[in-house]
Amino acid sequence: MITINNIVKSYRNVAVVNIPSLEFREGELIGLVGNNGAGKTTLFRLLLDLVRADKGEILSRQHNVAVTEDWKSYTAAYLDEGFLIHYLTPEEYFYFIGKLHHLSKADVDEFLAGFEAFFDGSILKSGKFIRDLSKGNQFKVGIAACLLQKPEVLVLDEPFANLDPSSQMRLVKMLKELAIRKKMIVLVSSHDLNHVTDVCHRILLMERGRIIKDIDTTADTLQELETYFQV
Repeated sequence: MITINNIVKSYRNVAVVNIPSLEFREGELIGLVGNNGAGKTTLFRLLLDLVRADKGEILSRQHNVAVTEDWKSYTAAYLDEGFLIHYLTPEEYFYFIGKLHHLSKADVDEFLAGFEAFFDGSILKSGKFIRDLSKGNQFKVGIAACLLQKPEVLVLDEPFANLDPSSQMRLVKMLKELAIRKKMIVLVSSHDLNHVTDVCHRILLMERGRIIKDIDTTADTLQELETYFQV
């Protein structure tokens, strides 16, 4: 479980995240939606201790993420291409991540075999460095590297944005299966209301740093969100 208590993060005296209380539970697939500048990415960066809050705390299994590193062993995230090592090939990067998590080359190869359809023949054995891949293919590498770590908490920022339609549908299926089968906490931010309401059990609507709606996803949720954003 992840618990947020009175978190405030400000820039130039303007609060970009202001959340009094929030919890994420095991097995939940949670979507975070909001317009640009709502604070979604900043919230994720606070969760990952990439930026420090001005006040409050975030607890992952009762561990304060700003104080201890215990949470890092079961948490994986991909927010942008800055999480990658651009001068490596995808294979070199996967083997590097695998080694960090005590996986053999054979273990990594076996894992990657399950991503053949998702990679669509354009990632492995391409002869390219990660920096030379398209944004969409870089994101595929980032997602696969996260899952290679067998995390219990997964954080993805705009995972559908640069993927082609086939890859988007494969990712939707993958995320649904992970939350159910692995009992993971999966946090996804997205501007794609169709995908986020399809894949997520719970939707958090964020505006000006605050969570203004916390919705259990139903057949009416997409219409509710579309109505909100049309105003």
